[in-house]
Amino acid sequence: MSSHDVPELIRAPDAVSREWLTQVLRRARLLDRAGVEHFTAQTVGTGQMGTSVRYRLHYDHAESQAPQSVVCKFASADPTSRATGLALRSYEAEVSFYREVARTVDIRTPRCHFTDIDLETGEFVLVLEDLAPCVQGDQLAGCTVDQAALAMEELAKLHAPRWGDPRLGELGWLNRNTPESVEMSGQLLAGLFPGFLDRYATRLDRDLVRIAEHLSTSLGVWLQQREAPFVVQHGDYRLDNMLFGTSEGGYPLAVVDWQTVVWGPPLADASYFLGAGLLPEDRRQHEKVLLRVYYDALVAQGVDGFAWDRCWRDYRRYAFSGFLMAVGASMLVVQTERGDEMFLTMARRHGTQIVDLDAEEFLAASR
Repeated sequence: MSSHDVPELIRAPDAVSREWLTQVLRRARLLDRAGVEHFTAQTVGTGQMGTSVRYRLHYDHAESQAPQSVVCKFASADPTSRATGLALRSYEAEVSFYREVARTVDIRTPRCHFTDIDLETGEFVLVLEDLAPCVQGDQLAGCTVDQAALAMEELAKLHAPRWGDPRLGELGWLNRNTPESVEMSGQLLAGLFPGFLDRYATRLDRDLVRIAEHLSTSLGVWLQQREAPFVVQHGDYRLDNMLFGTSEGGYPLAVVDWQTVVWGPPLADASYFLGAGLLPEDRRQHEKVLLRVYYDALVAQGVDGFAWDRCWRDYRRYAFSGFLMAVGASMLVVQTERGDEMFLTMARRHGTQIVDLDAEEFLAASR
C-alpha cells in the first residue's frame, strides 16, 4: 500500500476498517511501516448535525508517531439534520475550513489528518486528532469566569489573524453573507418563529415571547445592518463545542465543530458565548471585564482602528445571535430531550442578555 494513495470516502462509522485507518494515517505521515491491527469505537460528543466517533487504535508493531486514537466525524444519520446540513452548506463549510483556513488562524483546533466530502449528498468524513484527556464543556451547566476568560483569549486568536481580510470574501463557502443569502436567511428564520413559539411558548417567560415576536418582524433589516470589519466567525462558539484541559493534561482550550463558520462580524461570536456560557448573574457581573479581555487580546495581536466603544456597541447589537440560533437550530434538527433543554436554556439566557443590555434598541429601526 502506497502512502500516496488517496483513501476512499467513508460515509458512516460502521464502514471504517483497519485497512482504511492504516491508509489514512500513512498518508498523514503518522505511520511508516506499522498498520492498524484492530480498533474499538465509541461515540463521543453531543452534536445533532453530525456524528463523532473515537477509534482507539492497536498496531501490529510500535512506532513513535502513531496516535493511540483518532476521532472521525460524519454527517448525521438523521434525515432531517442531514438535509439541513446539506441545504445550509454546513458540511461543506467544516471540510473547507480544515482544508483552507484552519492553518491561517491561531485558535487551537484538532489537527486534521484526512477529509473528504460528497457535495451532492452531504456525506463527509473528517479524521481528527483526538484531544483527550481534554473534556467537553457543558452548555447547560455553564462555565466559570476563568474558563470564559480563556474562551475570550482563544476567540481573539481566531479573529485577529484574518481581521478585515477581503480575501475571505472570495471564498464562496465562507462568504454566505451576500445580499441574496442574507435575504434568504431572513426569510427562512422568520418562517421558523411560529413553530418555535408553538413548541416552547408555554415554557418561556412573557418577556422572551415578546422578544421572539419582535425579532421575527424585524429580522430582515437587523440582518442587513451588519457592518465591516468581517472575520472568520465560528458561528456556534459555545461550551459544547469546546474541549478544556484537565489535571491529566491536554491543551487549555481547543475549539471544534466548524459547521457554522462564516465570514461575519466578530462580536457575534463574543456576545453569543458570554450570553449563554455564563449563568446570568455571572454574566451581569463580569461581561464587560471579559469582553475587555477579548478586546485587549485583539489589540495585542495587531488589530487597530477598532475602538472600544464600537466593540461594546457591537457586543450589544449581536446579543440576538444566540436567540436566533436557539430558534433556528431547534426547528431544523431532529428533536431530542437534551436538545429541547439546551435550546430553551439558550433562549432564556440570551433573552435575559437582550433585556439587560437594552439591545432591542437595535431593532427599533427595523419596525
